[in-house]
Amino acid sequence: MPIMPEQTNRPGTAASQLSRRAFLSRTGSGLGSIALAHLLASEGVLAPAQAAAPAKRAHHAPRAKAVIWLFMEGGPSHIDLFDPKPELEKLAGQVTPSSFNLPVTSATGSHRMPLVASQREWKQHGQSGLWVSDWYPHVAEHVDDLAVIRSCWSDGVNHVGANRQMNTGSILAGRPSLGAWTSYGLGSANRDLPAFVVLTDHKVVRGGATNWSSGFLPATYQGTHLRNDGPPILHLQPPDSVTDAQQRSRLDLLRQLNSMHADKWPAENELEARIESYELAYRMQASAPEATDLNSESEATKRLYGLDEDATRQFGTNCLLARRLVEHGVRFVEVYCGSGSGWDAHTGLEANHEKWCKVSDKPVAALLKDLKSRGLLQDTLVVWGGEFGRTPFTDTNSLAQNAGEYGRDHNPWGFTIWMAGGGIRGGRTIGATDAIGFRAVDKPYHVHDIHATMLHMLGLNHLNLTYLHNGRAERPTINGGVLMDEVLS
Repeated sequence: MPIMPEQTNRPGTAASQLSRRAFLSRTGSGLGSIALAHLLASEGVLAPAQAAAPAKRAHHAPRAKAVIWLFMEGGPSHIDLFDPKPELEKLAGQVTPSSFNLPVTSATGSHRMPLVASQREWKQHGQSGLWVSDWYPHVAEHVDDLAVIRSCWSDGVNHVGANRQMNTGSILAGRPSLGAWTSYGLGSANRDLPAFVVLTDHKVVRGGATNWSSGFLPATYQGTHLRNDGPPILHLQPPDSVTDAQQRSRLDLLRQLNSMHADKWPAENELEARIESYELAYRMQASAPEATDLNSESEATKRLYGLDEDATRQFGTNCLLARRLVEHGVRFVEVYCGSGSGWDAHTGLEANHEKWCKVSDKPVAALLKDLKSRGLLQDTLVVWGGEFGRTPFTDTNSLAQNAGEYGRDHNPWGFTIWMAGGGIRGGRTIGATDAIGFRAVDKPYHVHDIHATMLHMLGLNHLNLTYLHNGRAERPTINGGVLMDEVLS
């Protein structure tokens, strides 16, 4: 085989005689090809350039395209809303019998607190005959769309840890939230809007941004927190004096400077997220105002959500905004009701839950009705619940429950959530707590099981959705998680 002459860059060779015009032409074409490849990959025409990048496609045929998670922060009392307990009425005023095997923790005290019966009136509703208390009359009209899971349990006995676990699967900070895993696994359905949005109401959520953090995933997958007062997104629109060309030029220069820094420090994915956030904000200048502007909604729709009433205006606005966001392609919307543990009723449960049920009942029912009338409920999984439930005994050392001053303690050992839409077969209850509503005894489902099922509805297998972190293939459900077959069938 003949030996080819060695190519060199010595003076006089073709490589050293490349003209300035040819050099700029070739490098410009190369950069253009990179940009084109990125755009084609984002549209699914080309595979991503990096082998480590997530597939951005479902593992199996999804039942739902989006999730709206209605998070009742503070722990709503399941035994006063969706899980009636006649036996509790018989035992009211007594100390909890030892046969119920209550764990001794700071949350349950010495167990010398008296059992307290629910003060609510209960009725069966719909063709399915599901039981709902008189605190949720509007939601009760939609029971045939609900799968009420009465046997949930978790590990967090305080609000911060329980909030984190319900959102991330762990009571400790540092893990990605379920919305972040969804964004990582599926990407965005609308490249001009965030894939994961968080809406809060009157106070700061316990645990703060750790509840919608991307954890060890790249920072670009974290939730976008929209403001609850005034414009949802501050400083989105540039001043009138700045043209679109000027804005684009500024972003291009900023990207160039950030990219130079990123090349020097490749491990800092926060910088990549910042670069992407600037680009997303630029694209959102056209799309976000349309998605978040409620002025185009009819007065009838606004009244349906309770925007004309003081008690329901804020949460109703967030529920309506959630509908608009999924309508515009946002995959995961988490809507908090009672931010800062509003439902936390250690004393005065009657007044506390009367308030928060008034705040949430009408908007939640409106969301279900509105999604269904627009043909969106079949593609949208709606989840309602808090970080835990509440105990059947009061945590005050008083028998003043008849005066309405009793409260209930935190109960992670047995509580209720419900799901609707997204392929869920409604009109049924799943699992059960014991006779007094303290512990999940029939088909107990952990938070990891809830997460696994929600991901399954979106077309993601929680066992196959992995990310390599510190040499370990991490999953959203850590080392647990089974599908709730009764929800899926």
